[in-house]
Amino acid sequence: MKIGVIGLGRMGGNIVRRLMRAGHSCVVYDANPAPGQALAKDGAVAATSLGDLVKALGESERTVWVMLPAGKITEDTIGQLAGMMKAGDTIIDGGNTMFKDDVRRARELKPKGIHYLDIGTSGGVWGLQRGYCLMIGGDTETVTRLDPIFSALAPGLGTIERTEDRGKLDSKLDPRAERGYIHAGPAGAGHFVKMIHNGIEYGMMQAFAEGFDIMKNRASEKLPADERFDLNLADIAEVWRRGSVVTSWLLDLTASALAKDGQLEHFSGHVDDSGEGRWTIEAAIEEAVPADVLAASLFVRFRSRQQHTFAEKVLSAMRLGFGGHIESKDKK
Repeated sequence: MKIGVIGLGRMGGNIVRRLMRAGHSCVVYDANPAPGQALAKDGAVAATSLGDLVKALGESERTVWVMLPAGKITEDTIGQLAGMMKAGDTIIDGGNTMFKDDVRRARELKPKGIHYLDIGTSGGVWGLQRGYCLMIGGDTETVTRLDPIFSALAPGLGTIERTEDRGKLDSKLDPRAERGYIHAGPAGAGHFVKMIHNGIEYGMMQAFAEGFDIMKNRASEKLPADERFDLNLADIAEVWRRGSVVTSWLLDLTASALAKDGQLEHFSGHVDDSGEGRWTIEAAIEEAVPADVLAASLFVRFRSRQQHTFAEKVLSAMRLGFGGHIESKDKK
């Protein structure tokens, strides 16, 4: 299939590469021409403007994937595309947009006959090799038509053990879920599920961070001498990866960071939040659902910008590992 991709940063560029590896044709555009030129050497068509990209896609059932930071830049780009595209075309937002914006956009584009999909995309800087977990919102017909795109980006069955008896008791279960992507529901559902995913991620990361902080401080001179333990955190992270119930990719990233620098001295502990954690808590409030752990993990990130602990360094190390997130400079 032929698809346009706008935004060639940490994830956008690798999405293009993975699609081309699967035989799809890509027309690409970024405000910075360098990544587009690099992808052109691999076989992509590098457009010089949004209009140029839309034109290069042909005349019918054009599909454009927008992979830009949530907010004004994505809003403006989709608005411009809407003025250039026509009935039967599809606009995809694969960033981390607030799901209510997706609901509004789909409603606004419907009279023009332009399809709109919101795709929560997880995989970070490792997506090219590992594949991307996709949570898709939009109409069934468009999702089905573009399935070859999603199938190419998703991880596939891989080596993960299959869930026992999945599908035997409930025939309504989506077989695509085992391959790393689902049609979550109508417009907005994809980014809603991804939002909750990221909220949970905050809580899981915080649990690891606090646990390693407690172990690090077991060597404190404030404790009785015979109750002090000088623990090797890199070894503990590694042994937990081997058969422990807390085994996870986040633990893998923690183990990797500690193996390189046991004190994480290259991290300040300043931890940003990218929006989804806040939106998750807002959704919990709207639904009157208690979310104690997720709320606390968000507030810890706020505090990290005022004072830092080893726990925040662990958080920073995980964020760098899965998403390439560089610590912001302290603002004091």
